[in-house]
Amino acid sequence: MIESVITTDPHLARRHRWGGLFEWICKLATWGCLVILAVMIIGILINGWPHLSWSFLTSFDSVNNPKTAGIKAGIWGTFWLILLMACFSIPVGIGAAVYLEEYARPNRLTRLIQLNILNLAGVPSIVYGILGITVFGHMFGFFGNAPPREAVWALPFGTKVMTGALTLSLLILPVVIISTQEALRTVPASLRHSSLALGATQWQTIRFQVLPAAMPGILTGIILAVSRAVGESAPLIMVGALSYVHQTPGNISSVTDFFTKPQGIMAAPFDVFTAMPLVIYNWASQSDPVYQSLAAAGIVVLLVVLLLMNTAAVVIRQRFQNWIRW
Repeated sequence: MIESVITTDPHLARRHRWGGLFEWICKLATWGCLVILAVMIIGILINGWPHLSWSFLTSFDSVNNPKTAGIKAGIWGTFWLILLMACFSIPVGIGAAVYLEEYARPNRLTRLIQLNILNLAGVPSIVYGILGITVFGHMFGFFGNAPPREAVWALPFGTKVMTGALTLSLLILPVVIISTQEALRTVPASLRHSSLALGATQWQTIRFQVLPAAMPGILTGIILAVSRAVGESAPLIMVGALSYVHQTPGNISSVTDFFTKPQGIMAAPFDVFTAMPLVIYNWASQSDPVYQSLAAAGIVVLLVVLLLMNTAAVVIRQRFQNWIRW
């Protein structure tokens, strides 16, 4: 019956043809992107496969012998950046989102704050790098070899891991706030009303009802924001991160060092560092074909790290959803 109507009505038949054409355009765009991505990944794997080994992950960069160069300093520098960045951005971001969504009244001030957060989420990363070098490099510490007296408050920042972590925290903080707000908005209002009707305070309602229900979305947004920061190199270049380092922050280069070198844990946030994107950028800028192959191997390692973080986001989201249903 429906087919007969379509064949007899020329306008309806034309609309269905346009609908089918649009569907094929969407499929072509999707599969085209997948093909391009697959070609790029295969090309990177082919170029970097000769250097992908355990020694590549456990060796430092080498200027005299590029064939033995590794990405160990970049891996540990990225690890400390992620750890410190999470310690700063996650509590502040979740707290700000909870206040704006649960406590703040919708007045002109809160609307202005919300508008600025949305604008900051789209600011280029290089701007955060300029802000980081100005605030954490010059105001709260000394940058490079400048004497401490030139700083407004002489704190041990400068070209250190702490400076890079704080700069990247500013980069992902708007994303964390926005994703947390969106997750809180998905919690039904009836859940809040039921908790308040049973005599719970607003804080108890948020702590025991709202936050657990919104936690899958919150954690997913946080991990995706951190994944974005892991691949950033422009802010780290601006704050003075090094592209060639023959040491790890705090000289901690294995899991056992966390137990045998407690002084290294305290020294790592204020030590010089590099990161995987900077090491890859340094290798890719060299004219030697060996460095080009090393850059491809570093890209594979970075992609694996990002893939693991995104997989963790999916697993955590699924676990929390199952826990909430239970």
